[in-house]
Amino acid sequence: MEMPRVAAALALALSLIFVNMASQCSGQLQFGFYNGKCKDRNGFQRNVEDIVKQKVKARFSTDTTIVAALLRMQFHDCFVNGCDASILLDVPNGEKTAPPNLSVRGYDFIEEIKTEIENTCPGVVSCADIIVMATRDAVVESRTGWYPVQTGRRDGRVSSAQNVKLPSPSIPIPQAIAAFNSKRLSTIDMVYLLGGHSVGVAHCGLFQNRLYDFKNTGHPDPTMNTTLLKTLQTLCPQNSGSTNSANLDQDPLKSSSVDKSYYEQIRLGNGILEVDQQLALDSNTRFSVARIAESNDFSFQFGRAMIKLGAVDVKIGKDGEIRKRCAAVNSPNGNSGGNIFNIFG
Repeated sequence: MEMPRVAAALALALSLIFVNMASQCSGQLQFGFYNGKCKDRNGFQRNVEDIVKQKVKARFSTDTTIVAALLRMQFHDCFVNGCDASILLDVPNGEKTAPPNLSVRGYDFIEEIKTEIENTCPGVVSCADIIVMATRDAVVESRTGWYPVQTGRRDGRVSSAQNVKLPSPSIPIPQAIAAFNSKRLSTIDMVYLLGGHSVGVAHCGLFQNRLYDFKNTGHPDPTMNTTLLKTLQTLCPQNSGSTNSANLDQDPLKSSSVDKSYYEQIRLGNGILEVDQQLALDSNTRFSVARIAESNDFSFQFGRAMIKLGAVDVKIGKDGEIRKRCAAVNSPNGNSGGNIFNIFG
């Protein structure tokens, strides 16, 4: 059999497996929800996922950090009020203004994709779905295996900083498990989703407590690799207020790829964030970390976990809306940028 046919057969087989898995986490979203629903002004059918894919491919060619940016955006969106693009709304005291979201990036890029889709088939594709599709495509560009995404989400109308309660970088593993369980994500889902830390950086302020006075002991975190400790102390001098950053994945050859290298590194004591290092040490997760580091199915399992994340508390049917612009709710007359203050009652 020719190689293209083999690849196509494998892709079909994987898709069928993912479909079966996803049916267990969401009977509401669909694969291929937009098939046949996007016609351009000339009456030709357009493939929504292809539009998103091409935009992501072009962006990745000039900015590989978009992978980490979009992974973080999807997680921060889905963990607060579900996957409804509420993080994108520009409203007073909205989610964007919450401290954990001040460093989230990629808003303009999602709006750019939305604009192109609106120019093609207006009022059809939600911003919530664009986040999920774009994140998947960015992950694929980073040389991680493809996974299908379910679509059919609608956009939320409420965005409040008070609702932003995300696990902190130093959260103990049992509490992290409880936080993920509250979103109907299992412990193993959490372990794989934290694999998103194989890309991106952390600024000194997020881990400096581990370098000098860990838990008020007057000493560094004893679980950190001593070579890494010296490197980070040089990067982040004590009491300096440094804004320097370190790669979350300490393998310099793989820090731009979503892969199992993250698990290999935290097993060596090279976790940057406390939660990452504890993932490799806590009795609830260390055996899973070891298995992932030694196996070859990370891409498949990461995709499975991302599908489940994308199904958290989604809005479908008549709930929510399809925004005209991602940064603003629709006004009563159907246009974007209406009286956004009404969403707070």
